[in-house]
Amino acid sequence: MATDLGLIRVGAAVPVLEVADTKFNTDEIIRMIKEAEDNHTGIVVFPELCITGYSCADLFFQHQLYNRQIKSLFRIAETTKGMKIVVVLGVYVQVNSNLYNCAAIVQNGKIRGVVPKMFMPNSEEFYEARWFASGIDIIKNIDSINIKGLDVPFGRILFDDVDNGFTFGVEICEDLWLPISPGSQLALEGAHMIFNCSASNDTVGKPDYRRSMIHVESTRSSCGYVYTSAGVTESTTDMVFSGHSIIAENGVILAENEDRFSMKSKITYSEIDIDRIKYQRRHNHNYTECARAYSNSSEFIHVRLEPVRALRDDEPINRKFVRLPFIPQDHSETNDRCQEIFNIQCTALARRFIHTNAKSAVLGLSGGLDSTLALLVTARAFALLGKDPKDIIAVTMPGFGTTGHTYQNALDLMELLGTTVREISIKDSVLQHFKDIGQDENTHDVTYENSQARERTQILMDIANMENGIVIGTGDLSEEALGWCTFNGDHMSMYNVNAGIPKTLLRFIIEWFVSHKLRGEDADRKFSIDNQKLADTLQAILDTPISPELLPPDAAGEIAQKTEDSIGPYELHDFFIYYTIRWGMTPYKLYYAARHAFEGDYSDETIKKWLKNFYHRFFSQQFKRNCAPDGPKVGTVSLSARGDWKMPSDADANIWLDEIDKL
Repeated sequence: MATDLGLIRVGAAVPVLEVADTKFNTDEIIRMIKEAEDNHTGIVVFPELCITGYSCADLFFQHQLYNRQIKSLFRIAETTKGMKIVVVLGVYVQVNSNLYNCAAIVQNGKIRGVVPKMFMPNSEEFYEARWFASGIDIIKNIDSINIKGLDVPFGRILFDDVDNGFTFGVEICEDLWLPISPGSQLALEGAHMIFNCSASNDTVGKPDYRRSMIHVESTRSSCGYVYTSAGVTESTTDMVFSGHSIIAENGVILAENEDRFSMKSKITYSEIDIDRIKYQRRHNHNYTECARAYSNSSEFIHVRLEPVRALRDDEPINRKFVRLPFIPQDHSETNDRCQEIFNIQCTALARRFIHTNAKSAVLGLSGGLDSTLALLVTARAFALLGKDPKDIIAVTMPGFGTTGHTYQNALDLMELLGTTVREISIKDSVLQHFKDIGQDENTHDVTYENSQARERTQILMDIANMENGIVIGTGDLSEEALGWCTFNGDHMSMYNVNAGIPKTLLRFIIEWFVSHKLRGEDADRKFSIDNQKLADTLQAILDTPISPELLPPDAAGEIAQKTEDSIGPYELHDFFIYYTIRWGMTPYKLYYAARHAFEGDYSDETIKKWLKNFYHRFFSQQFKRNCAPDGPKVGTVSLSARGDWKMPSDADANIWLDEIDKL
């Protein structure tokens, strides 16, 4: 049985038109409505004044054009009879002696409401106030208008879909460009989506500005924003329109037409996640406070719609679920983003050294990813403070699972960064400990593993006491989420620079460090003794399987204990972490999203297996997060019990696990 996913497919349409030819334009609009209907679209929006064309100028005063446009509006409405789609399109209406630039909302054969444009552009290339009056004053006096004998709601309207639990509103072009937009007020009143019928001409740099505004508006208002503008078939007497279409949600551009200036009609599609918008607003209590301070419910009309078509899980989807959500998606921003993350880590640690007046940093180096990044951060923090890298005491502590490969990588890192090197084998001390507690050294159980981790932590803590230092933690966000650390072992430190960084991002930062800090124009030539050799060593570490190395190597001396074989692929877990913590996805929806994001890489059963493992571990390991050491927040997801994530250690996971069992 198909399941509703809380996703509404939306379309931003740009029709080819003939200026002032209402029949041609209406035929094309109807054709595109049918196309959107066939594509299971819930709501489609058309440009400003699309039945006549935005660029009719003084022709708007002609009765012939106006009357034909109204007939076309009713023809469009009649066409939607029996359809499930909602249509938002630009029209103009006469009220008393004035004309108003509006958007009409049509559903199942009826005109559900008409929303007037509030702000008329009337400078530079725009002369809209010559033809149209502002809706600001008239909506204070009337709440409906008569169109061909029918009373239609008119004004600031919130369109409610009670069955699907969402509301949308409409603003028109210039309304978006003002300091306080009608759209933001609609959002404060409960609109989860804002649709914008626009006719914004193109000049150099304007598309970027337009995109930026929609990005910001969808972020500030925690909403979906669907924008479409008139295309190139408008009059080019003084301006050119490109048909720019953008669909955004909560600060993310979901879709944007790549073929601006096209001479063909086009609809850009994506899906708005209503649950995600609701979660963001619940999460931000000041959203409600802002509404209480600045909104005025008495100015708004509510119109109830028939249920809008919602996307089901057996239907194709346009929206992309980013498979590596912690990794910068825009490659042009990669350098700046990684530099920012690295700076946050380094300055956080430098500040902690200033506060504690510590002389040295003590860090256990395994030759793995986590401790490698922690050492790079520590080296940079010491450079910021003008401290001698010899005061970084890097300790390698070979144990029963240490391989020659990781051991050599650790030694190379220490040498290249000029740290003090200490090698302390833990084998004898752990064997003595086994004798003391009666543990069989041939029983490779959790005690066998955790004894090694705790012995290493004791060594680091004691060295820090001896050297007036602090122990630098290495555990990452993914390990915190899964509890993949030994309680009071590698779980503990005096400051954890990696606390806010998930495993996939951690790997990415090291790759960035090699490309930008050790090579290329921006390379820090003095970062190490030999940057080329350091880059080679870091690459060798990146190529090494992730392992705690607590179990003996295999017969060939290679790593036998691979973390991802035990707990699952980190790219899956980081996907689960992001969409659960950041957006509150339910298990079913998370499973659906993961299937789409990792299609062809993991089977449905594999995703389900590790998803269940994720929830089980996430709930059962909260007690470790509740007493984790300090560490800097880096991104939008954090699991610090002192900050972003507060959860009882004994919370029950059954309702989440039960939903997975029903998949």
